[in-house]
Formats: sequence, C-alpha cells, structure tokens
Amino acid sequence: MSINMGLSETQRETMAKAVTAVLADTYALYFKTHAYHWNVTGPRFHDLHGLFEAQYNELWTATDEIAERIRALGLVAPRTYNEMAEAASIKSGGEETQANDMLKDLVKGHEAVVATIRKALSLADENNDEATADLLAPRVTAHEKAAWMLRSTVG
Repeated sequence: MSINMGLSETQRETMAKAVTAVLADTYALYFKTHAYHWNVTGPRFHDLHGLFEAQYNELWTATDEIAERIRALGLVAPRTYNEMAEAASIKSGGEETQANDMLKDLVKGHEAVVATIRKALSLADENNDEATADLLAPRVTAHEKAAWMLRSTVG
C-alpha cells in the first residue's frame, strides 16, 4: 500500500536512515549503560547502580518510540545486532572497570547520541518532517540531562 503523508519516498528514506542512526546509538548506549549497571563495584556501588538503572530504563523505553518512527516512515527498523552495530556511531565497549571511567564513558556516549540526533533534526528541518523533529527534540534534552548527571557524579 502506498504511503501518502506529505513526504516523498526519498524524504521518508532519508529520514528513516537518520532515525535508524539515532536508534542504533540509543541502543548501543542502552546496552553499555546496562552492562555498567551489572558490573559497577566500589564504595559508590549503590548510588551508581541505581543511577545506571534509571538511565538504562529511560533509554530502553526510548528505543521503542524511535523504532516505531522508522516504521511509520514506511521502512523496516534494524532486525539484527549487526544492523544495529553498523548504523551506530557508538561502538561496542563497556569494558571499563573503574566507576569514574564508566561515568566518563557514558558521558561520551550521551554526547555522541546528541550529535546524532542533531544531524537528524537538521535533516528533519530540510525535509519538513515535523513528526520526526517532535520525537527527537525531547531526546536531546534527555541525553543532555543524563550527561550532566553523570558528569556531576564523577569523583
């Protein structure tokens, strides 16, 4: 069935590719945050374990809305880990073992997602895709706040 929602097929494909990059980065950061939640140790364990849990839950919830936007644009969301990894600017990792290194790594991750989102927002503006912009703009706020909280926690 054809899609007629005010965006051309090329515009929808452009936006779906940009949103896929956001999804992939969000998913990579989700996984890294969850791994740090499992593996953090030391005197700040309880606080960091809770902080990481709150952040990975927020990221996980966001992945569903982001993937559904790709589907609304008429394309298929990534279906494999390999597709996610190929689309992500955040590479697998999460090997840090010290709490402060974990925090710093997650700050870099949130900053990377913000950069990816800003690129997608620019494309949304160029392509008159208000729905994608409406989805992504609050994600910038969420990632900037998460990065600030992590930065403020570095000892």
